[in-house]
Amino acid sequence: MKREEDDDESNRVSKKRRTSSEAPEDLPTVEEDEPLDPESEVVAAKIAADLGHVIEETEADPEGDQWDDLDADDGDDPLMVSEYVLEIFDYLKEVEQTTMPNPDYMHSQKELSWKMRGILTDWLVQVHVRFRLLPETLFLCVNLIDRFLSARVVSLNKLQLVGVACMFIAAKFEEIVSPSVSHFLHCADSSYTEAEILQAERYILKTLDYNLSYPNPVHFLRRVSKADDYNVKVRTLGKYLLEIGIVEWRLVACPPSLMAAAAIWLARLALGLEQWTPNLAHYSSYAESALIPTANLMLNYILKTTDHESFHKKYASKRFLKSSVYMREWALEKWQENCRVNLKEELPALKEQIREARLEAEALEGAHETVEYVEREDVDASRSKASQHRW
Repeated sequence: MKREEDDDESNRVSKKRRTSSEAPEDLPTVEEDEPLDPESEVVAAKIAADLGHVIEETEADPEGDQWDDLDADDGDDPLMVSEYVLEIFDYLKEVEQTTMPNPDYMHSQKELSWKMRGILTDWLVQVHVRFRLLPETLFLCVNLIDRFLSARVVSLNKLQLVGVACMFIAAKFEEIVSPSVSHFLHCADSSYTEAEILQAERYILKTLDYNLSYPNPVHFLRRVSKADDYNVKVRTLGKYLLEIGIVEWRLVACPPSLMAAAAIWLARLALGLEQWTPNLAHYSSYAESALIPTANLMLNYILKTTDHESFHKKYASKRFLKSSVYMREWALEKWQENCRVNLKEELPALKEQIREARLEAEALEGAHETVEYVEREDVDASRSKASQHRW
């Protein structure tokens, strides 16, 4: 009996030692089963929410192991070449560095300016829409223009000829049925002859050493969309944002893979999808922090007064879900027109707004479901009473 009392005393002492080692003496100890007061519960909930946000903000690593193998589902389709797809896109990222134009080439041009390039590319967007050409054709055309102007000085009266010839080359390379020289001659209002277009074609190809191996940004966009479950709204907005690089000279220095990833990231942000998941980071090959500068340039372009009417009109159509209208309205709701946004600084607050809006929407949806449930219960109860009354 004495031994049992000694054991009990020993247990009480050890328990007291553990309590004193785990908590400072000046703080009251709380038993595990003791309930928290309402104020403490609110504080604990806020801390948990803050910790949840910290976990969400941990940047996904493109080289990490948290992503899912989405290519495995394509094993039965030989056209998807799932067993080689990783090597293919790694190779494309290497090749894209060899087909980049000089981002400062306009300094060597005597008669041209970046504004003239924007006018030319906006006109080429109109030609591209008129002929209903593939998106790859337009991106290759502009890449050829920029690379050619990086290597040769062109006079102002020959700039449109360079654009027409590059579109002609790109169409023959990408399209199944390419428009003829006479079609492009008609678009240029017969400012040039067929012989001049063909001569310009040969000169451009010779200058570029016949290198048309341009990794098209559309291919990278489709690759990233796979990690987004091919969300139609995100991908359509992404196409619009990607095509900003056609008319905005500040994006000339951005590689195609980076343009595609930044376009998807900004499109998701505009649609209230702020998380850059491990799948998106892996299949785009870019972490979120690497995308912000490029997306910032896209956003600042959207906030500017529209200078490229053909480009804006193209994406204001129902076919492209009025992407240009949606993005501009979304941007102007948060910032003033023609202002320059520092997206890196404003991103945390922007993400917090998205989370709050999502919680409010979920709460509102839950309230609607509760009201509908109560109304159904009342209707069922009324029908039951009516049935009993008849009997």
